[in-house]
Amino acid sequence: MKIAILPTISTSFIVISAVFVAFGWYHIVKGNRETHQKLMLWGSGFALAFFLIYASRTIFIGNTSFGGPENLKLAYHLFLFFHITLATLAGVFGIVTLLHAFNKRFAKHRKIGRWTAVMWLLTAPTGVAVYILLYLMYPGGETKPMIDAILGL
Repeated sequence: MKIAILPTISTSFIVISAVFVAFGWYHIVKGNRETHQKLMLWGSGFALAFFLIYASRTIFIGNTSFGGPENLKLAYHLFLFFHITLATLAGVFGIVTLLHAFNKRFAKHRKIGRWTAVMWLLTAPTGVAVYILLYLMYPGGETKPMIDAILGL
């Protein structure tokens, strides 16, 4: 079986990001602010690396279409829609949460950070599930790169 390298790397980055977020949350609950800050920055860095790989791949290579049985397509696409919505919200909340921390608005950071962490810790496993369905269980075909579609190629 051929493993798609970029999706494997980007999915690994999301998992690593979630691990850092989980440990970061643990450390702030224990009162270890400095450790929390470092772990959350590492988590953010891996999330950013995921996003850059994912966006570049979408633009220049394309997304993979679902290769599973026809009777699972609707369920897969509903799950994918849930994952994409959750990931987008988590990403936006993540940026806002980081901005509150960088600007030393810790009350707002604390309030929104809890929700952000929960969203991120749900986004990672749903992303892994999408990866497993799309690349391991039911490999699909490549689609046209977005850049080709935009340029009319």
